[in-house]
Amino acid sequence: MKKSIKLLPFILVLLMCFCGFFAACGGNDDEGKLAPTDPSKILVAYFSATGTTKGVAEKIAAVTGGELYEIVPVVPYTQEDLAYSNASCRANTEQNSATARPQIAGEIADMGAYDVVYLGYPIWWSKAPKIIYTFLESYDFTGKTIVPFCTSGSSPISGSLSEIQALAGGATWLSGKRFEGDATQNTIRDWIDGLGS
Repeated sequence: MKKSIKLLPFILVLLMCFCGFFAACGGNDDEGKLAPTDPSKILVAYFSATGTTKGVAEKIAAVTGGELYEIVPVVPYTQEDLAYSNASCRANTEQNSATARPQIAGEIADMGAYDVVYLGYPIWWSKAPKIIYTFLESYDFTGKTIVPFCTSGSSPISGSLSEIQALAGGATWLSGKRFEGDATQNTIRDWIDGLGS
């Protein structure tokens, strides 16, 4: 009986060590969540052919305090380029090409300065426009968190994600959100607040 009592503290220490080990090795409760971030380390990058995505991006920047960056094509899109009913219009031709990479005018001086990148775009035939592929291939996103958002009347964001996520595999991607063009700042704030909960 005395041996058992003497061993009790030793057993308790062992149990505490095992509990600490399993807690350290367990799943990450923060997976899929956004940690609090200094606004100066947030970038809100977006492409907007018609101005719809721009409006949402501006509201995200206002809520987060992040820096706004427009992804501008070297050759702007005209109304004819976006005439989706025309199979040979520029937008359709690019979306149907695996290698299309529209050039971007300008660049981000120091992508390394940002920890979180909100990435916005319209949905074109269930996908992100190819200029988003250009953007993702232009920088190293390793260690960053990318929060995608899109604008669309009905198409979900999910169909656009697999291809663009593969272009920045070193980043942590959150699931993202689809917005309609008239999304309010309160709606956007609720979404952003929910990313950390």
